[in-house]
Amino acid sequence: MLRLLFEKTGRAVWISHLDLMRLFQRAFKRADLPLTHTQGFNPRPSVSIAMPLSVGVESKCELLDFELDGVCPGTDEICTRLNEKLVEGVRVLKVYAQGEKIKNLAYLQCTLQLVYDTAVPDDAICAIENLFAAPELLVVKKTKNGPVEQNIIPLIKSAKIARADAQTVTIDAMICCQNPSLNPMQMVAAIQRHIPDCAPNEVKCIRQEIYSINNEVFR
Repeated sequence: MLRLLFEKTGRAVWISHLDLMRLFQRAFKRADLPLTHTQGFNPRPSVSIAMPLSVGVESKCELLDFELDGVCPGTDEICTRLNEKLVEGVRVLKVYAQGEKIKNLAYLQCTLQLVYDTAVPDDAICAIENLFAAPELLVVKKTKNGPVEQNIIPLIKSAKIARADAQTVTIDAMICCQNPSLNPMQMVAAIQRHIPDCAPNEVKCIRQEIYSINNEVFR
């Protein structure tokens, strides 16, 4: 099984996960890189993405596993041929002959950009810092059995809050992304719920990097 690292930026952030999978399947076919297929009544191309992205989220660290049928070209050639067939905003950064086990993926480094229509509230930085420094921070999480209250503090390894400009606050956070996982937008939900006066008018989320349980860059 091969693995590739790709980014999803610009207008491509509005491509859904299922459409992204179809996009890659078509790109492999057009690049003359035939994929193997699963066995059974309904065979499917052997491609999978480690952590599906929500629509609207930008990422510089997405992983896709795949298996080619027949003679396998070099990893650099696979990268070049795929990029010639992919759309603007989706770009393969590297192809690996062998990747780490997904079960060892543990942390996500992300950036949340909180944008305010007029200006950043005067006490926003202090209020947000205090919020994420609390021993408990409850948000509502949707589950198969209905909504439940979740304390997200144990899932936040670090959070650095700063004013980017007159209208923007950034939160650079390292969070758990697997077993258990935290959706970065739950941090925004916490702000909206507990300090509504500091709730932003717009939010941009960017995945920056992923790490193993040993705090090493995961590939």
